[in-house]
Amino acid sequence: MATATIDHATLVDLAGSPGFETTHVVAQRGGWTISIRQGDRDRVLTAQRSREARVFRRMETLVTYLRGVGIARFEVDAAAYDPDASSGTSRPDRAEALRGAHGAAAHDGWFRAQVRQAIAEADGADPGWVDQDAAKALWARQREKLKIRDESSA
Repeated sequence: MATATIDHATLVDLAGSPGFETTHVVAQRGGWTISIRQGDRDRVLTAQRSREARVFRRMETLVTYLRGVGIARFEVDAAAYDPDASSGTSRPDRAEALRGAHGAAAHDGWFRAQVRQAIAEADGADPGWVDQDAAKALWARQREKLKIRDESSA
């Protein structure tokens, strides 16, 4: 039988309702979970993204969360509590993600500096603007030189 679950929004709605009975905080590997008793059903609080049981690593964080929801009293089941156990959650991908974030930040800084420099040059006393007719004439001469060079090498 699948474990019944509850999400944050539903817990907020139930916290003040008459059918709400008890909140249990249960020790798990790597932290604490929240179980809600409503009638004859127990429901486990799930994380929003993974939809798996939400595990709080620190009791202080869990208490702050419950008080924010409006639950000030709860029962604690510490039978499986092991202060030396790690959650087994390892994130080796974070190092690569952080390297990418630092690289992106460095590129962004370089790009912004280039834009500031270009704006400063354009706002300067002699930005060296060329009007369209002069630019067309310049590129027409360049094309002629390239044609002559191609014809002589052929």
